[in-house]
Amino acid sequence: MSAERRAAALELRAKGRRLEGYAATFGTEARIADFSEVIAPGAFARSLASNPDILALVDHDSGRVLARTRSGTLRLSEDSKGLAFDLDLPDTTAGRDVLALAERGDLGGMSFAFTVPKGGERWEGNRRELRNVALAEISVVQSWPAYDGTIVQARQRVILPQRLACARRFLETV
Repeated sequence: MSAERRAAALELRAKGRRLEGYAATFGTEARIADFSEVIAPGAFARSLASNPDILALVDHDSGRVLARTRSGTLRLSEDSKGLAFDLDLPDTTAGRDVLALAERGDLGGMSFAFTVPKGGERWEGNRRELRNVALAEISVVQSWPAYDGTIVQARQRVILPQRLACARRFLETV
């Protein structure tokens, strides 16, 4: 069975050299070819509990690894909103490029690759509900995602205390 890929324009924040946000959200409908699809709460629970080595990539490109669960540089969890992630960006070309695009708000969203184990989906006409998926990887998507819904954003870096003190002194003299 080949892996399926889904992407979404989701909230994504840059915090220092970290990215955090959601790789997938529950209840958001996506149009995939001739059917629609929605992810049910709990769809990632079994996969995460099995402790697989999941990669964080750029555009599903295995040559541009950003982080992985095995090394602890990628942290994944499922909450009431969806599949949350927190990853430490490497000091590589791919890591620096992704950080720059995140800070500018230029990223398209997040994506994930998965397979569906037997019994992991429910069909009603041309609507598919994913109830259990085996997660293979998550990816930062630089262009257009399959799932729409939320905006990709980057937060500004925290101002260093010395820069804040300097700025405060400048403002006090004005």
